[in-house]
Amino acid sequence: MDIKQHWDNVFTTKTPSEVSWTQEAPSTAIAYLENLQLPKNAAIIEIGGGESNFCEILLDKGYENIWILDISEVALQKVKNRLGERANRIHWVTSDIIEFKTNIKFDFWYDRAVFHFLTSSEEINTYVNLVADSMADKGNFLLGTFSENGPLKCSGLAITQYSETKMKSLFIENFEPVHCFKEQHQTPFETIQEFQFCGFKKLNK
Repeated sequence: MDIKQHWDNVFTTKTPSEVSWTQEAPSTAIAYLENLQLPKNAAIIEIGGGESNFCEILLDKGYENIWILDISEVALQKVKNRLGERANRIHWVTSDIIEFKTNIKFDFWYDRAVFHFLTSSEEINTYVNLVADSMADKGNFLLGTFSENGPLKCSGLAITQYSETKMKSLFIENFEPVHCFKEQHQTPFETIQEFQFCGFKKLNK
């Protein structure tokens, strides 16, 4: 089973209450975004949107240029069905993140728990370069991964754990670290997973 089939199978066979990453609401990302006070037409992308309600909250808050990327068409279709006609107000992208190509320059890039699935140096470097190339000048980037105290696997797949230092070192060439913090995520099964988050701002070169 390839990686796309894996995730299509996950979203076909499991409900949100049966997967560890489900959040009642992406409150960390929403709070971070609102603190930036971006205009409502800012280009915003969520990487690995899955069945998250991030896009619905953005629509409710009046944001107009929303992009949702996921490797699983099954996951995206579930969100489209949930949104109904409002789905037409969102740009949907079905792609493996390391194969994603775009001419859009994003003002806010949000990734919670996609980057840590990249385990080879080649994949990691591809992602680092992609973010740098895809961000507007002074654009903001919020990244969340399992911390060094977090799980070693997710959904049966190996992940890469990150510390604040390790995360900063990867992106320091093109981004200024703004705010890094740990977060204790309570899963639907009432277990705790520790995440490492870092917010970055694109350097003006």
